[in-house]
Amino acid sequence: MTFLTPLGALVALAALLPLAAALVARARTDAVRRQLGLPAPDGRARLRPLLAAVAVALLGLAAAQPALTRETRPRSRTDVQAVFVLDISRSMAASRSPRAATRLDRAAAAAVTLRNAIADVPAGVLTLTDRVLPDLLPVGDRGAFAAVVTKAVRIESPPPQTTAARATGYSALSEIASGNVFAPSARKRIVVLLTDGESQPVQTSDVARALAGTRFLAVRFWHADESVYGPDGAPEAAYRPDPSGRATLQDLASALGGRSFEEGDLRAAASYLRSLAGVGPSAAGPAISRRRLPLAPYAALLALLAALAYLVPAGVRLTPQ
Repeated sequence: MTFLTPLGALVALAALLPLAAALVARARTDAVRRQLGLPAPDGRARLRPLLAAVAVALLGLAAAQPALTRETRPRSRTDVQAVFVLDISRSMAASRSPRAATRLDRAAAAAVTLRNAIADVPAGVLTLTDRVLPDLLPVGDRGAFAAVVTKAVRIESPPPQTTAARATGYSALSEIASGNVFAPSARKRIVVLLTDGESQPVQTSDVARALAGTRFLAVRFWHADESVYGPDGAPEAAYRPDPSGRATLQDLASALGGRSFEEGDLRAAASYLRSLAGVGPSAAGPAISRRRLPLAPYAALLALLAALAYLVPAGVRLTPQ
């Protein structure tokens, strides 16, 4: 149990003094009554001071906002890590209509789906233009991963350093090898590239050499009838879809010993990703989620019932004859 506002419990201390005074007064009254041989008073009348104190104590407990909490500690693989590289170049803003999901929107949704396919594998998020930048290093928390992908990854944020018309450069993937992205304990290292395939020319052999030993998977998000739309809803004349991206990704994946998929083959991509991760040792990670049951409403309700019982006149019976 935790208390969200523990200082609120100070209200309960106000019940201690009247309760103590009531107990002392009752003890003295009982002593005098016994000496005089008087009958005992009505039982509920004797309880009224206690009811008042209980009402105040419960009110203080409610003010402290008690809650039952439950944390989860999912197990995470210790031998493998994955990074999802999302292309955030301008062409990833392309869509079939001004209101349709963009390539990046679809890639972000696919990243969450693929990440869930390897739920016990720590996974991180990188963004790609003409350079690779980390947004989240590999963690076991799938909620944190989804939050970064859906809320932090945006088109050209940050913008590319080049002024070329086509900013995406798959050669930048080589930077993953020297960027301390993976933990030293990760013997299996997986790179998942989500892109539209529209890249500057790339020396696949150089990338393969830099990422030697890394397991690779690419998914392309592209349709021939897509355009990049401006704020006014008009398509940008400078953008033209490039159908050669499929072959580019296939060549890159082949050089890295991996596979390339189209966005319609996401189920097959997830199956392949699970095969890349395989099976291996795992360990319980830090607590990453908390389920909370507030108890303050129940304490407040009991305080109200105690107060109502206190306010009922002493001569009124609370039970039927």
